[in-house]
Amino acid sequence: MFYNFILLILNYYFKGKSIMKRKIMLISAAAISLMLAMTGCGGTNNNENAQSSQSSAASETKAEEESVEVITEESEEATSDESSASAPVESGELVQFSELQAGESIATIHTNMGDVKLRFFPQYAPKAVENFLTHAKDGYYDGIIFHRVINEFMIQAGDPTGTGAGGESIWGGVFENEVTPELRNFRGALCMANAGADTNGSQFYIVQCTDIGDNFKSQLEQMREEKNEMYSDAVIDEYIKNGGCPYLDFSYTVFGQVIEGMDVVDAIAAVETDSSDKPKTDVIIDTIEVSEFGGETSAQ
Repeated sequence: MFYNFILLILNYYFKGKSIMKRKIMLISAAAISLMLAMTGCGGTNNNENAQSSQSSAASETKAEEESVEVITEESEEATSDESSASAPVESGELVQFSELQAGESIATIHTNMGDVKLRFFPQYAPKAVENFLTHAKDGYYDGIIFHRVINEFMIQAGDPTGTGAGGESIWGGVFENEVTPELRNFRGALCMANAGADTNGSQFYIVQCTDIGDNFKSQLEQMREEKNEMYSDAVIDEYIKNGGCPYLDFSYTVFGQVIEGMDVVDAIAAVETDSSDKPKTDVIIDTIEVSEFGGETSAQ
């Protein structure tokens, strides 16, 4: 558990350094965490989540073990442009829970277990948002299953093959990460799944973890006392109160947030799964309907 949270601790000790140097240190911390198989959302599911973290380093030929949603590494190339990251949220309302504005894109994932409605943040992750919405409008996700589900962690979909090894971006192939301290792996966050830094394709996950666990909570409180610049009071309060996966911050592109249907996300996360975390009964995306907040449906 300690090595999970080394990702957070090093942010504090290197807070005087550049963003690039801090992230380089995070890579080393993530490697240690991965080798020790300690990644998890806290609570009673740590062993299960640790296994999912280990499997993320597997090749695509081992699709049943691949965890494109749970790796914790960042390439130096992806962090070389420090201007790509916005300043941390200092206080007040968090971007992911800010008031919806007229004209914002909204997507409703219609599944065979209910609907999940999402908002997006193109100002911080323009390529990830364009990729998801274009795929959705084109029907790319229609009929696709949630191929990997871990209760108290996340649910993942977006692979047309249903194996965890398939899918590509709207440009063909993969595209780079778009990480920012403005967007975090809070409960309900919509994020790009990947098989390593800058390997985003079509797969995505929704954070479902409801409780980060006492150990993470105490260490976040320590971050608060030490005034960690990357973990404001608002960010810490949200993680402690509502859950999420803080150890995934800065390794995955967060580009949306559930605004309705977390009960459906929880229901999907609770389904019975096999040894590869694949639901024994298919959970299917029927369609994804794209609309504008305050307007009529623009695509389906």
